[in-house]
Amino acid sequence: MKAIGIEPGAGAPRLLDVPRPEPEPGEALVRTLRVGVDGTDHEVIAGAHGGAPAGGDYLILGHEAVGVVVDPTTTGLEHGDVVAPTVRRPPPSGPNQYFERGEADMAPPEATVERGIDGAHGFMSEYFTSAAEYLVSVPEARAEWGFLAEPISVSEKALELAHASRSSFAWEPGTALVLGNGSLGLVTVAMLAPDTEVYCLGRCDRSDPSVDLIESLGATYVDSRETPVGSVGEVHEPVDLVYEATGHARHAVEAVTPLAPGGVAALLGVPEDWEFTVDGGAFHRDLVMNNKAIVGSVNSGPSHFGAAIDRLGRFPDGFLEDYVTEVAPLDRFEAAFDPDARSKTAVEFDTL
Repeated sequence: MKAIGIEPGAGAPRLLDVPRPEPEPGEALVRTLRVGVDGTDHEVIAGAHGGAPAGGDYLILGHEAVGVVVDPTTTGLEHGDVVAPTVRRPPPSGPNQYFERGEADMAPPEATVERGIDGAHGFMSEYFTSAAEYLVSVPEARAEWGFLAEPISVSEKALELAHASRSSFAWEPGTALVLGNGSLGLVTVAMLAPDTEVYCLGRCDRSDPSVDLIESLGATYVDSRETPVGSVGEVHEPVDLVYEATGHARHAVEAVTPLAPGGVAALLGVPEDWEFTVDGGAFHRDLVMNNKAIVGSVNSGPSHFGAAIDRLGRFPDGFLEDYVTEVAPLDRFEAAFDPDARSKTAVEFDTL
């Protein structure tokens, strides 16, 4: 079967011819429909993150997928079920406490592998197999957009953690600042905008299509070259929530400044090593005296996938069509890997 993968040091994905997987009892064979591409894929391709399965010489890419069950074996699923796979699986050493508790998304890196990212083949192939416990049902009417369940679920988890950190008092965020106008930032703006005054910070000219999309959602675009993170609260207004989706290391500190008292910053970006100087006293004092909080969040679990699939039915009319700017067929999959794309791209393997 055809698959899209990366070989160590190659610097670009290529089309591979690999054996079609055979499901074991308890696994389903899934025919792939669509697989999304995001910043993590580009990091893997560049060799900055993740790697092939142990002993392997290539990695099949793709961790945002939707497909159709063609062989349910003993799973209890049915032929024709539309499903989205979660990403994390037990490491080669076997299941551990995180998987036994159904909390794989809370595992540290050494306690898991991630399909299509680190240590396990992904879903960017004509077929893939998965244990049923890692497959989430998708209504057939939402199959076209089911590959978005994974990125949306990442935001669902981060927002859940932000709310949990404020659960000791009455906290309903009325204002939010999203750092980053890439694909994750944009979908999070769409998630927040109906009920929240949202500002989205980026580094692009107003002619960029992402700015039009932000403003069509009723949010405000903030050019960080004119208004840096620390000044947003002064130029606009203090915010209850900061959602960081850039991986810019300074944002872990700078995101605290625009927070209103009692606010929380959720960090999702994964930066490279970078040493810089901060006023640690002022930073610490601001957190304590204003009851602010910082939470880190990575990956997501089945409940977050369920919330994401439900969310697919609640976006404004036309948003998904504007957000997903490229769905490339397998024979020209390279179009989905444009490193300059801010909106969402995907590779289409098949249709219902």
